[in-house]
Amino acid sequence: MNKQRLILAGGTGFLGQALVKHFQKLGWEVIVLTRNPQAGCTAREVRWDAEKLGDWARELDGAAAVVNLTGRSVDCRYTEANRRLILDSRVNSTRVVGQAIAQCAQPPRVWLNSSSATIYRHTLGPAWDESGTDFAPTPAVQDEFSLEVIHAWEKALNEAETPRTRKVALRTTMVLGHARNSVFPVLRRLARLGLGGRMGSGEQFVSWLHESDFLRAVEFLIAHEELSGPVNLAAPNPVPNHELMRAFRELVGMPIGLPATAWMLEVGAFFLRTETELILKSRRVVPGKLLKAGFEFRFPELRGALAELQAREP
Repeated sequence: MNKQRLILAGGTGFLGQALVKHFQKLGWEVIVLTRNPQAGCTAREVRWDAEKLGDWARELDGAAAVVNLTGRSVDCRYTEANRRLILDSRVNSTRVVGQAIAQCAQPPRVWLNSSSATIYRHTLGPAWDESGTDFAPTPAVQDEFSLEVIHAWEKALNEAETPRTRKVALRTTMVLGHARNSVFPVLRRLARLGLGGRMGSGEQFVSWLHESDFLRAVEFLIAHEELSGPVNLAAPNPVPNHELMRAFRELVGMPIGLPATAWMLEVGAFFLRTETELILKSRRVVPGKLLKAGFEFRFPELRGALAELQAREP
C-alpha cells in the first residue's frame, strides 16, 4: 500500500520540521522543497528556488496535500531591501506552487498556504474570527506594511487556478514551542532575568497556539474537506500582554518583572533589528472555523500550554 505523500515547501524552519516529524509518525511520505538541501535529513529534500517552475514540480503530481510555509522571517528591521524580500518570498512562492498544481495530471486534493492572523485590525474589543473583514491599518502600531504583505499573499493564493484542489489560507498566530526561533524560550529567558514585565500598555491582546495544536490542526484541515478559505490557527483564549508576561514569571518563579514602555521597546527593537509592531499590535483572534468543525484543542488555556512545554524541556 502506497503511503500518502505530503509536499512541504519551506519546511526547514521550526514549524516545517515539526510537521515533518508529525506526519512521518502518521506514516506519510514527506518531501521538503528547500533552497538548500542538506544531507542526513529524515525527509527527502528537493531543491527549488521558490520562484520558477522546475523539476521539483513533478513531486506534486499524485501528492495528497501541499503545505507551503515559505517566507522570509518578519523578525527584522523593515528596510526597503527587507520589505522586498518579505513580500516577494511569500507572493512568488505561492504563485509558483499554484502553477505547479495547475499542471498536475493528478493534482493534490488540498493546498494549505501560510498567511497570518495579523491581517485583522488592532483591537482591544471583541475577538476576530474568520468572518471579520475589517483589515484597515492602525497607524499607532505601524502595521501598514504587514497588511500589504498579507493581502498580496492571500491574493496570490486566491487567484491561483487550481479548480481540483481545495485551498486553505493558514492565518497563524504566535506558535509556542521549544525551537530556537520560537517565542517561548525568548519570553521565558526574559522572565528569568527579571525583565518579564508588561510590554507597552500591556493591554494589547496576544493570540497564541501550542505547537501540538498547530500540528493537529494542519492534520485536521487536510482531512476535513468542508473547510476552505481563511482559517485562524489560534487557541480559543487570547490573553492581554500583561497576563502573558505574568504567566511566564509564574512559570519560572520570578516574583518581579520590569516593564518595558513603548519608547524602550523602540530602542530595543532598533538594536535587536526587529519592529515594535510585533509586540504592540493587539491581535485578538479566535478559531471560529476550527471550533465549528469540531476540532478539540489540547491546550485551550495559556498556563496549561506553558506548563506542558516547561515539563517537556528537551
